[in-house]
Amino acid sequence: MSLGLGAAALVMGATPVLAQESESCETLHFAEVGWTDITATTALATEVFEALDYETRIDTVSVPIAYQGMKNGDFDIFLGNWMPSMASISNPYVEEGSVDRLRANLEGAKYTLAVPQYVYDAGVTSLADLDQHADKFDSSIHGIEAGNDGNQMIQQMIDDDAFGLGDWQLIDSSEAGMLSELGARVPDENWMVFLGWEPHPMNTNFDMAYLEGADDYFGPDLGGATIYTNTRDGLVEECGNVATLLDNLVFTLEMESQLMGEIMEEGKDPRDAARDYLQANPEVLDAWLEGVETRDGEDGLAAVREALEIES
Repeated sequence: MSLGLGAAALVMGATPVLAQESESCETLHFAEVGWTDITATTALATEVFEALDYETRIDTVSVPIAYQGMKNGDFDIFLGNWMPSMASISNPYVEEGSVDRLRANLEGAKYTLAVPQYVYDAGVTSLADLDQHADKFDSSIHGIEAGNDGNQMIQQMIDDDAFGLGDWQLIDSSEAGMLSELGARVPDENWMVFLGWEPHPMNTNFDMAYLEGADDYFGPDLGGATIYTNTRDGLVEECGNVATLLDNLVFTLEMESQLMGEIMEEGKDPRDAARDYLQANPEVLDAWLEGVETRDGEDGLAAVREALEIES
């Protein structure tokens, strides 16, 4: 489904956007999957939507539950559709029409297996190098939460006996748990292979390197990824003003990495970090709020700047 046409038709109509929005648009329910990058972008979005007089709700669930929830109408918006790695989970919903994949909200990300730099320097530069050092890795690959797309691809490699990994095991954990394990191993230069991605503070907190050779599973260019905004089917038609903002909403690697660092390392509440970022970088609002109004039809940019206490 094309967002641009639907959103444009609502924005350009003769009557106010609010008059064409369903009552179902008043509260926007976000799915969040416990990844700090999506926590950060969801916090930015909810900060802006609430300043426009929408109510928001965020629930943290697994990736499969996020998609089933959008199909069932339990969730309205998901900002974390990593592609192509998430294709096996998201594509069936998009193809059947129960979930709409809107615009790309981040480009230039990566997502594949990684090792500490000292392991890479010891000669493990590709997935093909792993099995000959199985004892040093305890024949284990460390992932994040069970059911997420990255873990599924790791398990598929094991099931396929790709690169001789058929007798290896996947360690399900969480983002925080996996990185805690990495942090415990690095001081003594103990070996570990894990699921890595960018943007994420792990790229600056650890001297690490991404492994070549996983193109058939994670995609080319070290799992080069584009992140898309997804919505439940019908949101675009019902909520034209919301759709316009979602169509404008674009993030950057630098933006996300900064926010993730504040949330993970400084312990900032995600909404506080998002608000502080927008107050310090108000120029991003100019593009995000082009053609966007408040729920009562007032100027959206002016309302958000006022709510965030940004001086003109």
